[in-house]
Amino acid sequence: MVRDKEATKGKLLEAALDEFAEYGIAGARVDRIAAKAGCNKAMIYAYFGSKEGLFDELLKIQIDRIIQAVPITADDLPGYAGRLFDSYADTPQLLRLAAYHRLENGFDNIPKAEAEAYHHKVAAVAQAQMEGKISAEFNASDLLDLVVHMSILAFSTPNATRELVERSVRRLIAE
Repeated sequence: MVRDKEATKGKLLEAALDEFAEYGIAGARVDRIAAKAGCNKAMIYAYFGSKEGLFDELLKIQIDRIIQAVPITADDLPGYAGRLFDSYADTPQLLRLAAYHRLENGFDNIPKAEAEAYHHKVAAVAQAQMEGKISAEFNASDLLDLVVHMSILAFSTPNATRELVERSVRRLIAE
């Protein structure tokens, strides 16, 4: 019987999403991931090299997904924050993965796609500020950080809504 490598990798990544989100990098267990995926744990090492390699690949995929799903719209930062809010609500595990990554690695080992996307977004915000479309009260990187963190509000505040996030960002960028 020929095994489908991509299907097996997909099952492992799917199983790993919940495992890493719940237990973090240190607490995740390859035995549980393999069992949930219905494969032998040796497949994790064959496809990803290590538990950490599996985590890194999973994080990269999730970051790429959100970058593609929610492109920056510097002319509409409230809408951008609202779309981020919705995306995080659809995949709350991403925020936990990112938090565990930061806890384990600090800010030294930021995934390349995330760093590139961040620089692109900062440039877009700076351009909108130079054109007078949004407030220049904060520098572009600080403003982007504030907008992104407001979109995460739902996960630390039980009554947060997309409307609240968008309204807050509107006030933040008002001249």
